[in-house]
Order: sequence, then structure tokens, then C-alpha cells
Amino acid sequence: MTPGARVQAAIEVLDRVLRGAPAERELTAWSRASRYAGSKDRAAVRDYVFDVLRNLRSAAWAGGQGDVPLASMDARAVVAGLLRLHGVDPASLFTGEGHAPDPIHLSDDPGPMPDGVRADLPDWLLGPMRDGLGSKSADVFEALRTRAPVFLRTNLARITRAELVERLRAGGFDAAAEPFATGAIRIEGQARGLSNLDAFADGLFEFQDAGSQSLVDRLPLTPGARILDLCAGGGGKTFAMAARGAGPLFAHDADPARLRDLPLRGARAGASVTLLSRPEDSAPFEGVVADVPCSGSGSWRRAPEARWRLTPQRLAELNRLQDEILDRAIALTQLGGWIAYMTCSVLDAENTQRIRAAVDRDGRLEPLSQWSCLPVEGGPDGFYLALLRRLG
Repeated sequence: MTPGARVQAAIEVLDRVLRGAPAERELTAWSRASRYAGSKDRAAVRDYVFDVLRNLRSAAWAGGQGDVPLASMDARAVVAGLLRLHGVDPASLFTGEGHAPDPIHLSDDPGPMPDGVRADLPDWLLGPMRDGLGSKSADVFEALRTRAPVFLRTNLARITRAELVERLRAGGFDAAAEPFATGAIRIEGQARGLSNLDAFADGLFEFQDAGSQSLVDRLPLTPGARILDLCAGGGGKTFAMAARGAGPLFAHDADPARLRDLPLRGARAGASVTLLSRPEDSAPFEGVVADVPCSGSGSWRRAPEARWRLTPQRLAELNRLQDEILDRAIALTQLGGWIAYMTCSVLDAENTQRIRAAVDRDGRLEPLSQWSCLPVEGGPDGFYLALLRRLG
């Protein structure tokens, strides 16, 4: 594909995404329908799509779409605006030749960017995020406009991090120990092909952000303690706990389909996890991990369309669900046991406010500690952890 043809393909995908279609689904559909596209072509189209979504408001502004509602945006103008932001003259790619998009005319001066546009956030979120982040707001906003690094989690039950780094380097990957978490490895440069390695098939590593790994590092895990992962999803944190020798481990999710791959991943990692459809029947547990559904604002680099789908109403719904899950986690925990409340959010409404509300609701709770990390350029995603003890 020519550079212009790649731009045209990205425009076609984005046109559907801006109208509500999931980006991953549309990219997969385009890839399957475009057998002529090589791996570099697919990577380039994907990069265009996600770069636009990370910088949507500023790209739209530069493309003359600043006041246009999301579903009515012209994908051609938005992509041209992104090129302009990156210092590329859109006319060099919008030529109408070789499957490139037709020529486009943009205003020479789109005007000064409002704060919400500069931050690439919906206007209603700008205030709450600034209030919570304070002096770090600008750095976080800038980080969320960039691509996230690739991190791996070493399965420390099977191999040391140093040994895995050497194996990865021998396989041609630029791997290095990441100090943010005990088993974390950073991959610089080319990361494609990692899942094809024997080391992956043998369960020596998983893909997991270093911030997410650091949450598990901070859990008070003790041998023989019965631990429940209440919102286990694909089991990332479950298997991170297993790699630290925790267990017996139990996993539950409100959507059983999310647990579908957990047995296969457990077999690959050499970890034993019991799936529970109703954890109340096996309660109480000495520790309960509640990695609750949230806005995902700490990981919007990886799922950038989520920031444009979030509304005040949806955030309020998430807060109610977070409260319900935390209350359930407390009820499932034995006296003197601990609860770990986790999010991948940087919003106070999903973090400290939920803990304060829980303590106000339930006199049986003792806050033990709180920890958070913020997304920074080149660093881990944003996460929050609160440890609580059940007193009665």
C-alpha cells in the first residue's frame, strides 16, 4: 500500500468508529477484508486510527471540526488535522492518486485551542480531572495523548526476571528490567511476535502493565491464605498473585464469558485457580481483591475511544456499581481479613471518594493504606489501590 492508501484506509475505519463502532472490531474487519495489506500496512493503519483517538479534539480542531459533535465529524478532516499537528502537510498524502484520499482544503488558521481541546478531553471532564490531579494535570494529559509502552510480567514461579530478559534479548527483542514492579520487563522498539515465542507458550511471561503488576506487589499475601479475585476478568491479577506463591486462589466475574480463557492461561502458567459462579457459597475468604469496573481513565492510551464514550451519567452508574461490589467484597471477607479495592482510574470519584463513602456506610472497615500511580509519558498506566481491614 502507498502512504496515501494507508491514510485512506484509516479514514474509512475511523468513519465507522466516530459513529460508535468499536475501534478494535473495525480494524479487525478491515484487516480480514484487505488481504493485500501487509503487516507494515496494517500497523500503519492501526497507528493512524489510535493516534487520532488519543488526540481527537485537537486533531478535529486542526482539521476545522472543533465544534462538530463526535458522531458528525468528517473523518477525512480529522485525519488531515492529525497530520497537521504532526507537522505533515496533508496535501502530500491527500492527492487522489494510488488509492489516496482526494485533495482536502483546510483553513490556514483554526484559531487558538480551548483548554479542553488542548487537553484532548470532553469539557465536562476537564474540571474534575484537574481538581484531582492538581499540578500534575498537564503531564497526565500529555501522557494520555501518547502511545503506551509494552510491559511484560515475569512468571516468577517458573523463571527469574534476569533469565527471562536474556531469553528475550536472544530472541531479538530489546528487553530490560522495569524497576516499577518486581517482575516487570519493558520492551523497547519492536514488540510484534512476542506471543509467538516459546517462552510465552511455556507460560514464562504475560502481557501486563507495570502499574497493574505493582498493585499485586502491594497486597498482603501470605502462604495458605484463601484469596478471592472477585472481578477476575481474564485473570491477569489472579495469575500475578499465583506467581508470588499465593493461594489457594478463587476467581469470579459477573460475566462468566470473561473467565473463558482463564483455565487455559492457568495451565500455561502452571497455576491452579478455582472458578466460582457464586462466591458466597465458599466464603469467607482471608483476602478479597475487588478490581472494579471503572472509566479506565488511567489506561486511556490503550483504549482511547473510552474517554469519548464516558458521560456524567455513565460515571454515576459506575460509582453505584463500585459501591455495590465493594460492599459485596466486605461481606465475603472474614473478620480480620483484608479487602483490596482497585481501579485503573485517575478520577477521585472512582477512588478516594468511594473509600470514604464505604467507611461512612460500614463501621466494620478500617482503612489500612492507599496508593496510586499516574500515567506518565513512557511509563506505566494510572492505577489506584486501597487496602481495608474488616473489623466486625
